[in-house]
Amino acid sequence: MARYFDVHPVDPQPRLIGQIVQILRDGGLIAYPTDSCYALGAQMGNRDALDRIRQIRRLDGKHHFTLVCRDFAQLGQLVNVDNDVFRAIKGVTPGPYTFILPATREVPRRMLHPKKKTVGVRIPDSNVVRSLLGELGEPILSSTLLLPGDEDPLIDGWDIKERLDHVLDAVVDAGDCGTEPTTVIDFSDGYAEVARHGSGDASRFE
Repeated sequence: MARYFDVHPVDPQPRLIGQIVQILRDGGLIAYPTDSCYALGAQMGNRDALDRIRQIRRLDGKHHFTLVCRDFAQLGQLVNVDNDVFRAIKGVTPGPYTFILPATREVPRRMLHPKKKTVGVRIPDSNVVRSLLGELGEPILSSTLLLPGDEDPLIDGWDIKERLDHVLDAVVDAGDCGTEPTTVIDFSDGYAEVARHGSGDASRFE
């Protein structure tokens, strides 16, 4: 049974943030709100949680997982970014964008696209996510909470708990967080390609 946390969206309660992060450190899988709908989250090196996410979402081996970062210092340890790409990302960050980039050796191989050796990274504009990342001290392995057969991601904390109570360890509710997933910009080949139109304005990358 998943624990349910009612977290303030602007001023997250430190006690609750600490409890949620402890669940992550203990190997748990959580559902948490970002600036562009809910996501499933776990510690970066948690192989069991990675498999659980694949099972919940029925993902194949080519799915790009995302590492949610607190800042550019964290992001820069995980992906290779040249000056032009850095400037492009900087212009829309923090915000509802995911960027596909070549991964560094810091990223577990199981997370990488099998052929391209790339991974998704993002820096959300969310006080709750910033608080979780600050307490955890490392990126959160994430994937949009979009269930098989559903057209839209789940957006209500109680609905998530009801539907996924048996497969999650915690549900974090901070009120409305939107219904659209991130806009995905793929820099795998050195230039910007819009892989998915979402809540972020993609016009500057087209």
